[in-house]
Amino acid sequence: MSEPVIVFDKVKKSYGDFVVINDLDFSVSPGEKVTIIGPSGSGKSTVLRILMTLEKINGGTVYVGGDPLWHERKNGALVAAGESHLRGMRKQLGMVFQQFNLFPHMTVLRNLMEAPRVVLGLSRTEAKERAEELLQLVGLTDHAHKFPGQLSGGQQQRVGIARALAMRPRIMLFDEPTSALDPELVGEVLTVIRRLASEHDLTMLMVTHEMRFAREISDRVCFFDKGRIHEEGTPAEIFGNPQKERTQQFLRAVTEAQ
Repeated sequence: MSEPVIVFDKVKKSYGDFVVINDLDFSVSPGEKVTIIGPSGSGKSTVLRILMTLEKINGGTVYVGGDPLWHERKNGALVAAGESHLRGMRKQLGMVFQQFNLFPHMTVLRNLMEAPRVVLGLSRTEAKERAEELLQLVGLTDHAHKFPGQLSGGQQQRVGIARALAMRPRIMLFDEPTSALDPELVGEVLTVIRRLASEHDLTMLMVTHEMRFAREISDRVCFFDKGRIHEEGTPAEIFGNPQKERTQQFLRAVTEAQ
C-alpha cells in the first residue's frame, strides 16, 4: 500500500466554544476518490478549507504528500508554518468552490492563464496552450473570449474546474460544486467531474449532497456528524446497508427531500 496523500491526525477546529472538527483521524490514498456526506454543520466543508489553508487548525497535525501542512520542520521539531511554506503546499491542491469565484473582469481564457503565469511562472504561450487544452476538456472551447457574466452558472462552474486544473494539482477538492446551480445545469458539471474521475489519476475529495452521484463516483464514502467520521465504507455499504442509526436517519431524510 502506498502512503496516504492526505492525513488528518487528531485534528481539532473550533470557533470559541463551538467545536467544528473534533479529534479527526482521516486519510486519503493517492488516486482515491472520497466523498464526504453529512448534515449541515457537521464539519464537511471545513475539512476542505483546512486543506486549502483557508481555516487554521486548533490542534493536531495535517499532512499533504507526506509533509506537514500547517507546520514545518525546524531543528527536528514541528513549528507553525510560515507563509512561504503554506504557498508551496497549496500548489499540490486545487479547489472548486460552491460559488464560482471567477475574476469578472477577465475573459474565460485569462481566468485560466493568470495563476499558472503568476504562481508557476509559465510563459504566456505555455499558459495559453494549457488553458485551451482544459477548455476542450470541459467543453467550453467556443467560450474562451467571453466574460464570466456572459456564461450560465453551469458554464461558470466548468470554468472553475478548468481553472483549478490549470495549476496541475495532485489533489482536487470539490465543495458542493453543484449547490449554487439551477437543477437543469447540475448534470453538465457532474459530467465533467465524472470524466475527471474516470480518465485522470487524480486524488479527489468531494463534499456533495448529490447522493446518487456520490454512489457512482466514489471509492469510499464518509458520513460526518459532529466533526467526526461517524461511519465510512464503500458506496454499496454506506448507501445500501448503513450500520449506524444516525447514518440511516440522515440518508432517509435526504432521500425523502429529493
